[in-house]
Amino acid sequence: MESLSLVLIFWYGILHAFGADHLTAIADFSIGKNKKKTLLITTMFAIGHGISLYVFAKILENYVISDEILGYGDVISASVILGMGIYLLYLVIANKIHLNKHTHGNKEHIHIYFGKEHSHSNNDVKSAFTIGTLMGIGGVRGMLITLGLVQGSNVDAILVLTFTLGVMVIFLGFGYIISLVNSNLLNSKENIRRIFTITGIISIIVGINFLTA
Repeated sequence: MESLSLVLIFWYGILHAFGADHLTAIADFSIGKNKKKTLLITTMFAIGHGISLYVFAKILENYVISDEILGYGDVISASVILGMGIYLLYLVIANKIHLNKHTHGNKEHIHIYFGKEHSHSNNDVKSAFTIGTLMGIGGVRGMLITLGLVQGSNVDAILVLTFTLGVMVIFLGFGYIISLVNSNLLNSKENIRRIFTITGIISIIVGINFLTA
């Protein structure tokens, strides 16, 4: 029965990860980044999500928190998704996205940067962790219901870890797809503007949909 419980929780984590808000947030933070940073952003998003789910699940074991309060996590994350969509469109309209091509050892490298100069920053990685944490608040109720179906009312760390691994499988897979888009399609200014525009519009639609749901 224990093995079946882990399988069910792992599968629920996979299904949970397919939420439009999760995938949109990953796309927003990963678009235009190199493969290493894309996978790092995706991993930090999943870790933040898992930590948040576990912490809030333990809190809800002992305290009653209204759905209205838990809903603020969804409002915050949806607002960020909406804001990111608007920001991506701003980058396109204001012509803030720049492409820098250079060669190392007979191999061409492409760097995409925003603003006046190319800079390296880990702010997007930290932001992905933060948003992953906030989004975990919205998913904790559904996870607790599933945990209750397979193992009573206690939140077991192993089950939460299994759930998080299921989430991470999809997040990393989607992050890899975004990295392929970054490396194979974002090779010209025209393609960059087109893909950033599409990503921005999708982000706005998803953000508005979650805010008005």
